[in-house]
Amino acid sequence: MHNVRVEKLTRIYRQDSIAVTALKDVDLDIAAGEFIALVGPSGSGKSTLLNLLGGLDHPTSGRLWVEDRELGAMSARELADMRLRRIGFVFQEYNLIPVLSAIENVEYVMLLQGVADQERRRRALAVLADVGLTGLEHRRPGELSGGQQQRVAVARAIVAEPALVLADEPTANLDSVTGAALMDMMRRLNETKGITFVFSTHDQMVMERARRLVHLKDGRVVI
Repeated sequence: MHNVRVEKLTRIYRQDSIAVTALKDVDLDIAAGEFIALVGPSGSGKSTLLNLLGGLDHPTSGRLWVEDRELGAMSARELADMRLRRIGFVFQEYNLIPVLSAIENVEYVMLLQGVADQERRRRALAVLADVGLTGLEHRRPGELSGGQQQRVAVARAIVAEPALVLADEPTANLDSVTGAALMDMMRRLNETKGITFVFSTHDQMVMERARRLVHLKDGRVVI
């Protein structure tokens, strides 16, 4: 079963009347349960492709399906609901809400989904235990290390049990030991929960832990 299918995906940006092609005719299939890294030099199209997969941006041309639903055929409301319920995001800047504790940051997605209070708390505690943060649930982001903040971000991304987690340079702001621990944790979650993970990365350590590498160069997939 394919979790993601991409056909002839092209994204062209306009900068001061100049057309910049970020992606060109990309074809890609990602099976359910894959642990895959998009790799390539800066400007190769990794982040653009990740943003398109997550419905954060729209292609100039081409088609894209997540769980057999074509993103381009969805209304803005349907797309927002898809992002909320079926796609998790991990950003290199963590993007946590600074005034909320770790557990409140994790609960926030479920709050938007309308999950009942007790169930929200139960699931948030369980997922924070999964990522090794038991005992730190009530600390705010400013009271956590970078690695701990990124673990909270991963917990928030997976708590709703999405079909797909997209991680943009997840180890970029972490030291090598913390980054390796984070990747090992995500791989364990991939194996135990069957969640599909797609990373964009420059990090050799991430590439070594991925089960498949997709190489991008000048906006195209190269094998």
